Amino acid sequence: MDTHLTGNGQGRETAGTSVIALEDATSVFVQARPGLLTLARQIVGNAHEAEDVIQETWLRWQVADRTAVSNPSALLRTTAVRLAINVVRSAWKRRESCADPSLPEPMDHHAGPEAVAERQDAVERAVLLLMETLTPRQRAAYVLREGFGYPYDRIAEILHLSAVNTRQQVARAQRRLTGDRERQPVDAVAHRRLVQAFFSAAQTGDLRHLERVLSTDAGGRP
Repeated sequence: MDTHLTGNGQGRETAGTSVIALEDATSVFVQARPGLLTLARQIVGNAHEAEDVIQETWLRWQVADRTAVSNPSALLRTTAVRLAINVVRSAWKRRESCADPSLPEPMDHHAGPEAVAERQDAVERAVLLLMETLTPRQRAAYVLREGFGYPYDRIAEILHLSAVNTRQQVARAQRRLTGDRERQPVDAVAHRRLVQAFFSAAQTGDLRHLERVLSTDAGGRP
């Protein structure tokens, strides 16, 4: 009958603590969900995909080691941002796989005009959010690290920073994206230039132009 209990009853206490921890985790997620959904929509530009992002965020939150989490809301926002950016990255890859590199604009032969426009809008929204929220150096370091998996040493070389400073730029970018900061105005020409650099990278697989745009915006040599 009491096969799950130790002699001093610690098993029961542990089980009770686990149940309470899950209930608390659910409460935290429910409170954070509206803000997470808004954030996901701003990045992916699609209500259905934003809901998918939030669902995946919830699943990851359930299995996370919550005993090691000091700021649950920040972790949830970070998870949602990364998942949403992954959705946008997948859109770039699909455009790349369906595009003819000889064309000035990538074309998706398997999607209708509405789907193509929706994907493009998602990329534009993601870039706009990064430009509104991050400094040029933070944006460059974050995009190269989180968006394209560059090693810190390579990012440091591109941005003419130390490896330590590069790590700091990425960490600051993550904090800004997961916080509630006032957004800065964005120059329309700079936004279009960066969006086009993203599309060019996705279409051709050549990231050198994107590197140059990010480095120049961050104050480095063109």
